[in-house]
This record gives sequence, C-alpha cells and structure tokens, in this order.
Amino acid sequence: MGENFLPRTIRVDCEPSLINMETHKKVITSGTDVPEQPPSFCVDLNEVGISGKTVWVLLPEGRLPFTATITVDLPGHARGIHMSRLEQAIADLHERPFARLSQYVRALVEMIVERQRGNHARVSLQGKRPMLRQSKISRQISVDPLLVKVSAMIDKTNSNTIFLSNGVGVCHITSCPCTQVYNLDVFPERGNCPMPTHSQRSQTWLHLRGECKIPSYNDLLNCLENSLHLTQDLLKRPDEAEIVLKAHIHPQFAEDAVRETARAAAVMFGPVCPAETGIVIESLSLESIHIHDVCCRLETTLGSIYSLLDE
Repeated sequence: MGENFLPRTIRVDCEPSLINMETHKKVITSGTDVPEQPPSFCVDLNEVGISGKTVWVLLPEGRLPFTATITVDLPGHARGIHMSRLEQAIADLHERPFARLSQYVRALVEMIVERQRGNHARVSLQGKRPMLRQSKISRQISVDPLLVKVSAMIDKTNSNTIFLSNGVGVCHITSCPCTQVYNLDVFPERGNCPMPTHSQRSQTWLHLRGECKIPSYNDLLNCLENSLHLTQDLLKRPDEAEIVLKAHIHPQFAEDAVRETARAAAVMFGPVCPAETGIVIESLSLESIHIHDVCCRLETTLGSIYSLLDE
C-alpha cells in the first residue's frame, strides 16, 4: 500500500569503476577536447543539436512529457557542439516548477546558449496538455487533449533577445457549403432548413510569435472556440445533435476556418499585442468523400490582419 513504483531518482549501485577516478580527472583536465578541435572544412553551421528528446516539465497540471528539439549554431572553427551540455541543462531544470510552458523554454534556451560556442539557440517543444471542457447540453465534462507547440529563440549578439512562439491545436468539425447550396437548388421546398452535406474531422493550429509576452494557451483556445465548431470525446446524443446542427447552419471550408480564426485573433489580440507580432494559422481537413485531404495556411503579422477589420 502506498508503494512508489516510479521514484523520481533511480540511484546507481556503488559498483567499482573500471577506470581509476584519478585517471578520469587527469584526462578531463589535460586530454583532448574533440568538439573544440578545428573541423576538416571550416564552415559555419546554422543548427546543430538533438531532436526527438522527451523532456518532463513540472507544470500546474503535474509533470507532463513533451518532445523537444534543441539546437545551437556552430562556428566554423569548432568541430562540434558539447552534446552533454544540452542534456545537463535539461536535467538542471527537471525539478523546477513552471507556471507556463513558455517560461520553461525561455529558461532552457538561455541556459543552452550560455554553455555552447555559438550565438544563437532554439528550443521547440510539442505535446499535449489536458483540456476539460463541458458539453453544451448534457453538461458532461470531457477530458480532451489540447495540442501545444512552444518555442524560444535567443540571439546572444543582440542583447540576448528572445523570441517566443506559443501555439495550440484543436479538433473540430466542418461541413461543406457547396453541397448544401447545390441541394437547395435541387430541393427548394426545404426552405431555410439546413441541407445535407458531407462533414469532416478537422484540425486547426493557431501560433503567435513575438519578442514581448505572448498570449496564454487559454487565450488562444478561446480564440479558436469563437471561430470553429470544436469537438469533444464525451458527447451525449443531445450534444451530438447540437454540434452537427450548428456545423450545418454555419458550414465552413478549410479556408473559412483559417479566415475566421484570423478575424477572431485580430479582435482579441490586435489591441493588446504589437503590430509586428507574427501569426501562423494552419488547418487540415480530413475529407470524408474524397481520398485527398485539404490544407490551408496563413502566415503574416497581427497588425496586417487587424488593419482589415474596418474594411
């Protein structure tokens, strides 16, 4: 009872080392540091590092896993980076709690660039956070995944300027307006009743990138909720009927999903974020009656979208 099967730290048994510890210290002090040697061809490299690395971040929801890509630039005169220093930085932050995932990537990217030879570093994390949402009719709580991506880039040559990117992705339903309009011509007697059409499961991402503080996941999620017909895992029949009817009353192309998200982002964030804040919106529609899928992407600045609201 109460036994801990997953200890935080697994201690290695005190086995005798195969090499004398004094020898280890001597080699570390006076031996050859291969990454510091000149390469066979001296050319600067933009990014060197590790990918597919699982990091565990202590957040308010608990310790959550994320897949990380961590890179630094490498000057032409150095043969390689010190790979173990990347892992050491991850280990140093393992027990530190963070209120936001963006705070973690900021701390990690600062630590990384301090310990390497280059001037730039980038940390990107991707994973899922738990999202508890109440259904509209039955009021059931559905435990769904919120897809998240966060990254930080630092420039040592520019006063350690850090650019942060925060992104969330959600699943939603779209209904094709083309078939609806066609069926209205075929069955004019149906009046204003929503016509049958094919619907598809879709996924849309919203990313904001800037030098200042960027919106939180909850803010980005609210923006997507105002633009799309979000889906849930736990839905009773009244909930299902409601979301399907809503999707048919307000049908959307993938293009509509991106544009409506852009409009909502401009309304919510345009007045409070700098105009140069970068925005990326991506949508993927898993088509139900086609073999292909449909994709749509917008990349611009928040100011350029905000300026369109008055047109």
